[in-house]
Amino acid sequence: MIVDTHIHLYDPHREGGTPWPPEDDATLNHTTRPERWLAHAVPAGVDGAIVVECSEWVEDNQWVLDLADDEPRLLGLVGNLDANDERFADHLDRFSQHPVFRGIRARLWSPSRIEPLRLLAERDLSLDLGLSQQTVDIATAIPELRIVINHCANLPMDGGDPDPEAAALARSAAECPNVYCKLSGMMDLRCTIRPAPVDVDHYAPFLDVLWDSFGEDRMIFGSDWPVSDHSGRSYADVLDLAQAYVATKLAAAEAKVFSENARRAYRWVDRG
Repeated sequence: MIVDTHIHLYDPHREGGTPWPPEDDATLNHTTRPERWLAHAVPAGVDGAIVVECSEWVEDNQWVLDLADDEPRLLGLVGNLDANDERFADHLDRFSQHPVFRGIRARLWSPSRIEPLRLLAERDLSLDLGLSQQTVDIATAIPELRIVINHCANLPMDGGDPDPEAAALARSAAECPNVYCKLSGMMDLRCTIRPAPVDVDHYAPFLDVLWDSFGEDRMIFGSDWPVSDHSGRSYADVLDLAQAYVATKLAAAEAKVFSENARRAYRWVDRG
């Protein structure tokens, strides 16, 4: 089974529009609903996905959940809620009633307090975010909270040797057993070469830093589609790169990285 843990769904042409992506982004500014993702995912052999919400509008979380009601291959939603909003607990209580709602992301806000995030752990939800020292602080303060670091822990992958400071921060985060790392964003975010290289040898020195830190039990595949289109490479290319890298590891790693670890991190259930 292959589960893609990082896709985005949105429709800038629906009534009221959407705050993301930017209007001038010709690559992304298209109606992107489940059928568009499936047109790429099914031929590539992907069985399910976790949607990560980019919109700051609270009701856009419901919009994705409504889509999931009609598409069982949408296994989970990582919502977008501000933990410092006075209505945060109410929003969590509302959305977590839906089995597809599996957590929130924390890219678009900077929490001044860690305490509200304990509500996620109490509801058996996860937290997605980029890697920073704050990530380590949150993971240490709330060890029962499952945290998923997005996009290869911000490790630059343009060539040369891995950045020592970024590598050290990744290793520090990996010391917290409740922290996972997404094998995502390699071509579109961590690498700025266009079109992005497809040779696994280009990425291996950087991915090895993450693999050595998090191991086969805490690495999770995500495509970052359709943002990955900015790389000049296809959805299949992104998956092929991840599979080629994991194929260099022990055979048991494949099932873990492409489905089992995601199930542990997000607690999604089969909906077929």
